[in-house]
Amino acid sequence: MRKDQESPVIIEVEPIPLFLPFRSEYHFSAGARPGVEVLLVRIRASDGRYGVGETQAWRRRGASETLPGLTAAITEHLAPRLIGRSPRNMLAIMHDLEEALDGSLYAKAAISDALYDLSGKICHRPVHQLMGGRCRDALGACAVLSIQGDLAATIADAERWFARGYRSFTIKIGQDPSQDYRVVRALREQFGDEVLLRVDANAGLGFDAALRLLKRLEPFDLDAAEQPLAPGDVEGMADLARRVDIPLMADESLCTQQDLIRIIRHRAASVIQTKQAKNGGIFYARRLWTIAEAAGLRIYPGNHPCTSIGTAAVVQMAAAWPGPLLDGPFAYGVADLLQHDLVQQSLTPQNAKVAVSDDPGLGITLDEEAVARFRIDGRGAARKILSLATASLAAQLNAPDLAGDGFG
Repeated sequence: MRKDQESPVIIEVEPIPLFLPFRSEYHFSAGARPGVEVLLVRIRASDGRYGVGETQAWRRRGASETLPGLTAAITEHLAPRLIGRSPRNMLAIMHDLEEALDGSLYAKAAISDALYDLSGKICHRPVHQLMGGRCRDALGACAVLSIQGDLAATIADAERWFARGYRSFTIKIGQDPSQDYRVVRALREQFGDEVLLRVDANAGLGFDAALRLLKRLEPFDLDAAEQPLAPGDVEGMADLARRVDIPLMADESLCTQQDLIRIIRHRAASVIQTKQAKNGGIFYARRLWTIAEAAGLRIYPGNHPCTSIGTAAVVQMAAAWPGPLLDGPFAYGVADLLQHDLVQQSLTPQNAKVAVSDDPGLGITLDEEAVARFRIDGRGAARKILSLATASLAAQLNAPDLAGDGFG
């Protein structure tokens, strides 16, 4: 394999699997989760510096990645294409990764962002400077309201976010249409025109159910309805977009540039949400933003529930973006869900904004103790995840005797 004639060069690519528990169980249309499976990739250079990127095995509609699968893809197919090369040779490296393994955007996302982080550290520049320079000082964040059975609890949750400066809300829907209607109506009555409201079904509705629900929600001036239909039903999204007044947002249906071109051709959405893991990290997500802007689509910067590493990647990319961006859920996890972060100083939104760092690379420093605490390898991952899931089920059934790990 050819080695680049630059130094320092990459000497190690280390996948680090982790399981991070949520503060409380998270509910959306696809079910409930006790935490998130995270894979960090640490790329180490010959001068001792390293860069880090994050991806997730979220395993929801449109994504079937697992931690062992991601680790194998990186270790067996992608990492060998990096060893001995300059991390600053980004275009050639990412091209070679496509040759090594088609698709696999979740695995390539962590590599992409780790390369940017390492390149910035080598150049003593923040990533946004590597991408053309700073265009904004902060990126606005939205609040995400998970599905709850109690309307009063949802309103109280929204009021807490409002008191922290949030004026943009995404409401998870898709399990009970009557409850979805009551929640949206109550939030609009509570906050009036002071907030933007969006709904997100996480691809959990059929066409008839989506049409019926969105028509009922039209009077409440929703800014967008995110991915009501299954990821592959772009034609259905286009038909739905013609029948309702609420703008549609594509998320689960958007992974690649080809997906976006299909969405544009069918006029299936007027807003897109990108996620660092789903869309291949900074390297690929930036391309989607460029295509979307050319087509007149609005851009909603997002993430799966993630740590400050994933958050930092979106913030750095957004800092170098000159066009408008919606307040998005890119800090989802850090702001509300995770019990613990993986960096020394969390990128938690202040007054619903995350400031752009001028520190080298992504501007974050790993908390090595936290990484060691939450790291899981091999069978340990299955044991820990099953233990947490079983404990969650036991709590729901009020059966504490079920709360063991199930392995004896």
